[in-house]
Amino acid sequence: MHLFYTPDISNTNYTLTEAESRHCVRVLRLQRGDRIVLVDGRGGFYQAEIIDPHPKKTMIKVVATQLAYGKRNHYLHIGLAPTKHIERIEWFLEKATEIGIDEISFILCDHSERKEVKIDRLIKVVTSAVKQSLKAYHPKVNEMVDFDQFIERVGRVSQKFIAHCADGDKKELKDYVQLGADYVILIGPEGDFEAKEIMFAVDRGFIPITLGASRLRTETAALEACFEINFLNR
Repeated sequence: MHLFYTPDISNTNYTLTEAESRHCVRVLRLQRGDRIVLVDGRGGFYQAEIIDPHPKKTMIKVVATQLAYGKRNHYLHIGLAPTKHIERIEWFLEKATEIGIDEISFILCDHSERKEVKIDRLIKVVTSAVKQSLKAYHPKVNEMVDFDQFIERVGRVSQKFIAHCADGDKKELKDYVQLGADYVILIGPEGDFEAKEIMFAVDRGFIPITLGASRLRTETAALEACFEINFLNR
């Protein structure tokens, strides 16, 4: 099954972008009459037939439509401080997309080693993972914001968690999670959150959690949180 990401699809007749057309014709060598799948990133899953396999503007016709394809019963938003080596974040984005995630935000913390991220490149990583894993929903990738700003931005979400390594009363996600809810989970930088950041988040409704006895890398901790939420809601 060959899948193409077509976020602007709006009717039964559609022309693939030049890049997708080249991949379709030159790489996959698909012909007139071959079937492909399109996804719009908003839950639309379209079975389509190639009408004109042109290397720059392949024309297709949608023959079947399924909306809300693969929709999950919850919404997961992870906010994390990006690592110094961006390829580790790219790895997380790829795997989290495959497992199931709805939104990713990058946060600037006191101990952050990376102060900026190039969103365009990271969105391409997510798009590739969407296509590889046959997902109809494309996770949202947000620009980096200050820690305090992010905390205020997600204030109304009911299920909010902060994973950290500092001493204190912490339990596992399974002890708190309400199934089918909206979740925000904070994952700190390599040097963990500052005590004042933890207090700031807790004062605004975030619940401190542990992700196990092992000391995890930032991207591993984020993926563990992603897996746990999806597993609990399975």
